[in-house]
Parts: sequence; structure tokens; C-alpha cells
Amino acid sequence: MKAVVVTKYGPYNEATVSDIPIPSAAAGEVVIKVDAAPVNFVDLIVISGKYQFLPKLPFTPGKGPSGVVHAVGAGVAELVVGDRVLAMAEMGGYADYCAVSASQCYKLPNALSLRQAAAMSLTFDTSWFALRERARIQPGDTVLVLGATGGVGGASVQLAKAMGARVLAGVSNVEKAQYLKAFGADAIVDLSRPNLRDSLRAQVHEHTEGRGVDIVLDPLGGDFFDAALRALAWCGRLVVIGFAAGRIPSVKANYLLVKNIEVTGLQVSDYRKRRPHQVRECYREIFSLLERGEIAPIPVTELPLTEFREALHRIETRNAQGRVVLLPSHSMELA
Repeated sequence: MKAVVVTKYGPYNEATVSDIPIPSAAAGEVVIKVDAAPVNFVDLIVISGKYQFLPKLPFTPGKGPSGVVHAVGAGVAELVVGDRVLAMAEMGGYADYCAVSASQCYKLPNALSLRQAAAMSLTFDTSWFALRERARIQPGDTVLVLGATGGVGGASVQLAKAMGARVLAGVSNVEKAQYLKAFGADAIVDLSRPNLRDSLRAQVHEHTEGRGVDIVLDPLGGDFFDAALRALAWCGRLVVIGFAAGRIPSVKANYLLVKNIEVTGLQVSDYRKRRPHQVRECYREIFSLLERGEIAPIPVTELPLTEFREALHRIETRNAQGRVVLLPSHSMELA
């Protein structure tokens, strides 16, 4: 089969598409025939060798592909060959076939295509845990989503609205962000204005009658974190999801004290390992909201597996429109 192979940590341009054997299904595993593999910012970090959990070399990157069960290992009773699934693999998605624990596979509702499922992978589940688990969202809360045009950001806008919140979408290009209104954003916050430290808070106060927001979801870090922290209301909660802006920020604990605010972090992979029952609850709600039409998959840009470097470049430079997914050759034939 064809697969992207990383032989040493470093620039993603040094990875190659190679021929490797189709994996077999060990006990408790299934092998899926990959239909689509989402391209995520975290893939760049894993390939570079800077991620907190590094696979052994050589490896095939790619988290959370969608596909059809191709083979079933011993002891697997809940899945059969032919089932359509979202497979929350930690790696191996950039390939024709991928082996993954059966416990990490979620059967797809008929309303969701395989391509749409791949586009939702690692975005809607991240957003759900950020909102439900870490931020303890309540109906009527006001939520500021930073990086709202990204995968996690777009999912967060939709889920927060479906959960009864008022949603402010923080974006760096207002002209390209108007589609977020259709996703449920009540207002747009322009992150490109001068003096971000003050301009972000001023915009938030304008949209909240000077109160601030109850929740901030932050996949960016850097100066965006610093500014958003100042826009929290009394007893507000900021959830750190990532550092796409580059700089890892710090916070003075006395500021948390005087405003009675919280800063918490989210590493969603840990929930898959430690609390799989909550992950199943997560997907039950996501799929239910989808079937009721309260959320919708983010628009998908499809590229062949052989163009993985271009896909990663778009993510790296933040020029991706919607979600980027890679299609194996057998999937391209069906496109």
C-alpha cells in the first residue's frame, strides 16, 4: 500500500510516499481502508519531533482518518467488515490502510459521509471537551472563540451555539470570516486590529455591554492569549487548546486571583486513553446534533495523498480554506 513515511524528525518536506505492507489486525484491533485523512496542525508538530508523545521511527503520521472496516482482529465483537467508521488513531492515517484499536472507532450515522467525518475528526471532539468538560459551559454563557476560521475554531463556534451560548468569533481576516455567521457566530472580533492587547478587550466589551466573556477557547496562544485573558468576565474560564501562533504564553497568578478567573488546558488525546466512556458520550452528542441539523460539517478541501506536503504547507501558513483532507488513490477514484 501507499503511505507517507517519516524516517527522521524534522521538516515535513523530507517525508516521502512509500510502498509498505498493509497492516494486519492484532487482537482488539481493526484495519480500515482509509477514505480520507484530515490534515491537522498537530501533524506538523509530530513530524518535527516536538510533540509530547512521539511515535517510534519510522512512522506514518495522520490522526483520526475515516474509512471502512477492512479486517477485524480477535476479540472484536462491536465492528464487522464493511462498517463505516471514524477511527481516532494517533498515527497512521496518511495511508491506504490503517490499523487502530476497535475501542477508538465510532460508527457513522447515515447522515454523515466519510469525507465529512474526516473533516470533523479532531476538531469537534476537541471543541466538545473544551466546552463541556474544561469550560463547563452553561446556556446563556458568552463564548469567545479565537482562531475561529480554523478547524477547531469553526467547530467550536457551531457547538457553543448549539449548547445555548452567545458566540463571538475571533478572526484575523474579517472579510473571509463572514461565513461564520451561518455557523452561528453572533459577532466577529477582529484580531488584526492594532494594539491587540486593548483592541480585543474593547471589541468584546462592545458586544457584551462592558461585561466580558464567560469562556475563551484559545488554540493560538501568544499575544492572542494575553489579550483574551483581559477580556474575561468575573469567574470567566479560558481553555488553552494549542499554540498555533508560536509563543507559549505565561500568566501571573495574582491576576487569576483578583478576577476570580480560571485558565485550564486541554489535551484531548488523554481523554481517549483515560476516559473512553466520555469520548463515546462526546460523539453521541455530536452525531445527534448533526442528525438534527444543529451543526454541520466544515467545508472540505480534498487533496490526493501524494500532495501531503502542499496540504501541510497550507496548514502551516494558515491558508487552508475549511478542512483539508488527504485521499488515498483508491479513494480518489471514487471522488
